Amino acid sequence: MPYMLGVYKVKEDKKRVIEGVVHVDGTSRVQLVSSKTNQKFHQLIKEFHHCSNIPMITNTSFNKAGEPIVESPADAVNSFIDMGLDALICGDFIITKK
Repeated sequence: MPYMLGVYKVKEDKKRVIEGVVHVDGTSRVQLVSSKTNQKFHQLIKEFHHCSNIPMITNTSFNKAGEPIVESPADAVNSFIDMGLDALICGDFIITKK
């Protein structure tokens, strides 16, 4: 399980690279993921870093505006279809649209 460390100032030269996670005050909430406690999530972050040169991913609630947070794989697939997302990772599966 990721654990919250706190809120930190984002370096000026990184703000444009990760602008989706930078608050208006220039800070970001940071969570660390350990390979010991969440090996799959840690590996996902490593692979994303390898592909993008960005060593982090956004961890956010998964719900459509005005809807409750996704609670099941069926909810996840329905939200994925409705929300215009590029891909959905659910367990060991990666789902994409044609």
